[in-house]
Amino acid sequence: MNTLQMPAHLFLASLGKKMLRPGGIRATKRILDKLQLTSESVVLEVAPNMGTTAIYTAKTYGCKVIGVDLHGPSLEKAKENIKKEGLEDQITLLMGDARKLPFENECFDAVINEAMLTMLPNKGKHEALMEYHRVLKKGGRLGTHDLTLSYPPSEELLNEFWNLLKMMATPLTLEAWDGLYKEIPFTSYEIVKGKMSLVSLDGLLIDEGWEETIQILQQAMQSNESKERFLSLASFFSKHSDLFGHCTIHAQK
Repeated sequence: MNTLQMPAHLFLASLGKKMLRPGGIRATKRILDKLQLTSESVVLEVAPNMGTTAIYTAKTYGCKVIGVDLHGPSLEKAKENIKKEGLEDQITLLMGDARKLPFENECFDAVINEAMLTMLPNKGKHEALMEYHRVLKKGGRLGTHDLTLSYPPSEELLNEFWNLLKMMATPLTLEAWDGLYKEIPFTSYEIVKGKMSLVSLDGLLIDEGWEETIQILQQAMQSNESKERFLSLASFFSKHSDLFGHCTIHAQK
């Protein structure tokens, strides 16, 4: 696929970026800290992408992780990464849709979903959250991590955002995320807001480290196309840092 036509997260992955979440590793750790995982936990990760969070979770807590994704190439890359880490016995990957999960009721201790609900239309967000609730055991916990808006953007800015991402993402304001979760029968939930750090320099350094950040930037400069795309992403989110942020939501069944 042409570099300029890739969805933004796949473009960044092609440059070597491993953390592809709006709040980076800090937001991911915030989710995991709330899930109360142990070595006995069975965790579902929806849309694991390249397996970065699944690998971190399995290594950190010694638990079992099952990943479900609709994007075949991402699953194959995740399988490669899991094999490199020697975690095939702990992490299993399946093809599946968040809105119709291929699992029985109440079979997971925790569900993780990062930067995917944003990509669904609002009806799809509701369907996915109802599925997460269905497959969680009683008392089980959900952690989500998504893009959020400080205020509703203009139609012109939203079109610019879609053109930049090459996909029709639908981030919500905190009030809209709150309204969505109110529709799901969780016993409780908590929303935490933070900055958007996906392509900021400090975010790159924290998520990837100095050496990897340099390699990502060097890779981005390999062609005029990739250089233009990367700089456009960084410039857009820097210019609109007052509008775009991330939120993590912790819910309990």
